[in-house]
Amino acid sequence: MPNTTLENSPNAVLNKSVAERYRTLPCPDGKVKATYIWIDGTGENVRAKTRTLDFVPSKPEELPVWNYDGSSTYQAEGTNSDTYLCPVALYNDPFTRGNNKLVLCDTYRYNKKPTDTNKRFTCHQAMEAAKDSVPWFGIEQEYTLLDMDMRPLGWPKNGFPGPQGPYYCGVGANKVYARDIVESHYNACLYAGINISGTNAEVMPAQWEYQVGPCEGISIGDQLWVSRYVLHRVAEDFGVIVTFDPKPIEGDWNGAGAHTNFSTKAMREDGGIIEIEKAIDKLSRNHLRHIQAYDPKGGKDNERRLTGRHETSSIHDFSAGVANRGASIRIPRGCAEEKKGYLEDRRPSSNCDPYSVCEALVRTCILDE
Repeated sequence: MPNTTLENSPNAVLNKSVAERYRTLPCPDGKVKATYIWIDGTGENVRAKTRTLDFVPSKPEELPVWNYDGSSTYQAEGTNSDTYLCPVALYNDPFTRGNNKLVLCDTYRYNKKPTDTNKRFTCHQAMEAAKDSVPWFGIEQEYTLLDMDMRPLGWPKNGFPGPQGPYYCGVGANKVYARDIVESHYNACLYAGINISGTNAEVMPAQWEYQVGPCEGISIGDQLWVSRYVLHRVAEDFGVIVTFDPKPIEGDWNGAGAHTNFSTKAMREDGGIIEIEKAIDKLSRNHLRHIQAYDPKGGKDNERRLTGRHETSSIHDFSAGVANRGASIRIPRGCAEEKKGYLEDRRPSSNCDPYSVCEALVRTCILDE
């Protein structure tokens, strides 16, 4: 990691060995720290705060409903700011360990109605309606690491690295940057109980990807959001910034997506290719609806990324093909040969809300809405 990053980041220059003295203090019997995590009013950033419990929770329903100042997260007015946190998923805390927990929460306004960025609410309804089809999801989350000057980590301060080519799945100090962060995040997700299934360096230097899934139903959104929180927290310890912007660097550089793999029970069975083709036909007739659901700004972020270049399709046209990374929908070659499996929707942006993406897929392909 460049020394300039260490010098400029208050987090990186703190002496971690001093902090370890206190992190390793034994927790009193019966005391548990629960870190409540939620999505703020941007629809793409997470917030968190911690409380002490007098018991070790085993399921989210056991945890108390809490609240926060919604006027400071773009979710409420200052004159009526209390916003509710309702626990929905529970994970082991890789930062404080022991019995301590990470708690993913839904957010609700003063009148108990979901906040505008609580996309989980309607996604859960869709998943319940489609549960007999047993929808599975896997999301390939791309992201970019930045230094404190908001430049991709490891890039020259007054220029650019060499053209894309040697960086994808690269090995070597001149090809990949901050593998320590990537490996730390991987281990932390496994510890937390997130079904992280792999990771790799991506096409643009300082860009990486990890995969979450397969997950059934609503759990894909839960796990992806918590994995993003974990990534931000790990990078924070290294004094590095994570961005999920779908086109962090303009020009001849790859953008970042959240390619979403999707299947139903019927698609995974023998002859399932017929069901995959039916789903693709339905998706072709609902292209605009999906584009609007696939980034937090209703398609504006993806306009910068889905140009038809750099392994993307055009935002204006729907396309599908076997092993085609320039198509809206890719059928993996193995699935085409086995005539069953899944499809990959390559349109979602890296900063998408996975609840919105997966809800759209279910409502189009299963519920025929």
